[in-house]
Amino acid sequence: MTTIHEVAHAAGVSISTVSYALSGKRPVSEKTRRRIEDAARTLGYEPDAGARMLAGRRTHIFALTEPLRADTHAPTHMAFVLATAVAARRRGYDILLLTDEQTSEGMNRVAASRLVDAILVLDVAPDDDRAAIARSVGTPTVFIGIPNDAEGLTCVDLDFESAGALAIDRLADAGHRRVVLLGQTEVSYRKSNFPRRLLAGVTDRAARRDITLEWATTGDTTTDAALVRSTCDAALDRGDRAFVVHAVGDVHEILLEAIAGRGLRVGEDVSVVSAAASFDTTELSVAIDTIPLVPQQSCELAVDLAVGSVESGGSSPRIHLIPPEYRAVGSIAPARE
Repeated sequence: MTTIHEVAHAAGVSISTVSYALSGKRPVSEKTRRRIEDAARTLGYEPDAGARMLAGRRTHIFALTEPLRADTHAPTHMAFVLATAVAARRRGYDILLLTDEQTSEGMNRVAASRLVDAILVLDVAPDDDRAAIARSVGTPTVFIGIPNDAEGLTCVDLDFESAGALAIDRLADAGHRRVVLLGQTEVSYRKSNFPRRLLAGVTDRAARRDITLEWATTGDTTTDAALVRSTCDAALDRGDRAFVVHAVGDVHEILLEAIAGRGLRVGEDVSVVSAAASFDTTELSVAIDTIPLVPQQSCELAVDLAVGSVESGGSSPRIHLIPPEYRAVGSIAPARE
């Protein structure tokens, strides 16, 4: 690794002159400054983050605050972390991952230290402490998710309300008058905002379309396979033949097994739609219609907004909703009287 001593030697100046030229702490003649910058560029020298900050330059680091709790569904959350890191690296930024469960502490720390150019926020809670911090600090902040109070914030997310409404519309158009929603775990509805938003979209559209809706959570803090199986069996026993699934892949498979166990076929006897799935539904044992939640879409847009805010010196707060896409493979069956 090139040192400041080597740059000073190559430029024929003292170490302090190199420091002054690169930090801007004291004036240096234009000719000398250019000679130092040329030497630094040729040798591949980069001042540390502290020196760059003193010079008013960017650190080319984004903080990503993602609390890892005991109830966190790691595959889903890490898909978003990876998508954010890839998008940031493509734009020339590295990611500093903040995983402390007390999310406000890490966010306050990096904002105060000026170590990062922007902050990206994942796993947004309904009443998220990070919203108030984002409004108070000067560091550009983008939420990948939407808290209840989004005033003054820049947020990016799938339009979960529309995704839920779209699922109900497809089932209602096929003539179904009763729909079962297999939702997330109970803790998800308490600590995350996106399950509530999809539930609101499903509930509102079901009321408008005169659909009787049955909603069931799929465990307390993690998926309870026995509970899910019991819920599916009870729904099929009472004649329900239309399902919206907003849950992990295991829940989908339990429903599909319950349907097959009765000699029924998806797309012929029973309708199933996967809403806001962040995993690859093509790996399921039966092909089902999907309204996908694509981590790359929201994460890349969030990174672009953060970069734009850094480069422009700020931007107007706004909520950016990604329209849902319906991917049909024939899993909706016409309702039977």
